Amino acid sequence: MSYLPFTRPTIDEETIQGVVDVLRSGWITSGPKVKDFEAALSDYFGGRTVRAFSSGTATLEVALQLCGIGPGDEVITTPLSWVATANVILHVGAKPVFVDVDPVTRNIDLTLIESAITPNTKAIIPVDLAGLPVDRDRLYAIAHKHNLRVIEDAAQSMGSTWQGKKIGSFGDLISFSFHANKNMTTGEGGCLVLSSDAQIPLTEKLRLQGVVRSPDGTMEVDIAGGKSNLTDIAARIGLGQLPQVDSFNARRRELVKHYFAQFDRSLGCELPVEEYSNGNWHMFQILLPLDKLTISRGEFIEQMKQREIAAGVHYPPIHLFSLYRSMGFKEGDYPHAERIGNETVTLPLFPTMTFEDVERVCAAIKEIITHSKK
Repeated sequence: MSYLPFTRPTIDEETIQGVVDVLRSGWITSGPKVKDFEAALSDYFGGRTVRAFSSGTATLEVALQLCGIGPGDEVITTPLSWVATANVILHVGAKPVFVDVDPVTRNIDLTLIESAITPNTKAIIPVDLAGLPVDRDRLYAIAHKHNLRVIEDAAQSMGSTWQGKKIGSFGDLISFSFHANKNMTTGEGGCLVLSSDAQIPLTEKLRLQGVVRSPDGTMEVDIAGGKSNLTDIAARIGLGQLPQVDSFNARRRELVKHYFAQFDRSLGCELPVEEYSNGNWHMFQILLPLDKLTISRGEFIEQMKQREIAAGVHYPPIHLFSLYRSMGFKEGDYPHAERIGNETVTLPLFPTMTFEDVERVCAAIKEIITHSKK
């Protein structure tokens, strides 16, 4: 029986050959392929201006800098995400303000945001957990009411839609990740959809050391930019992936339908929102009924591994990491995020999986939980 990972990128031979061609070209860092990739992304997002970066983390940090956010400012976000979502706020010297999640969608609870706004609040960073979009209508209504910027952490929601429009084709600043575990990948990488072409010069300076080059070969630096440009190698992978992302997502939806059809609801696990239309199903996560089991989550994951099936944890609540505890956050601050973070398990889901793979995962879960009930 072959090992079933919880995710695996789907990269075709044409893309692999394209990367070989880039390597042989002699131009492997940022160059023509990056420009081609940015143009293709712009088309995908309905003509919005896009700049590519070496990671989705870099795109978030640059977005904060474009908004002028720094020391003394506060940014509202969710405690249930990859830690980068909050770390970038610290990197620019601002303060993360967490708001608990909705226990059903597992996204930031929009009904709690206004009570967290202070005179120092400058922006909201919502996260589309597992690719399920936050309600953009309500989100932007709150932001406009309080004159706040929105930096969408859409790292997980490439190809997801809201009211029929692709995430990234509308809104303020939108950040995507193309990490190897995302629905489309460049190996490592990301992109930032800008809200105005006026942001292009500063974005490009922040992306590459603050350097501005003149046609005569001279250069100038007036800000301390970073180093987060994408390579042509990575961009060529992205150019092969982008035309397929919608079909990748369609396959994910088919697999998720099979998960819901095959999953034994009597086991007591809490399943995600059973919705197929506007999410991209970046992940399929269940919550274990740990209070009814004789095993821990770690033991459950180990027993899955013994059956040659991988499972992940996405994500531990950010505010309980030692860095954030040292800032005063503690257990009990965000109970829904803590419960979900403590019980969640991410199951295998990627386009080349088969329905038989799904059935194998469901059968393994049933066997483990049935034999582990108190």
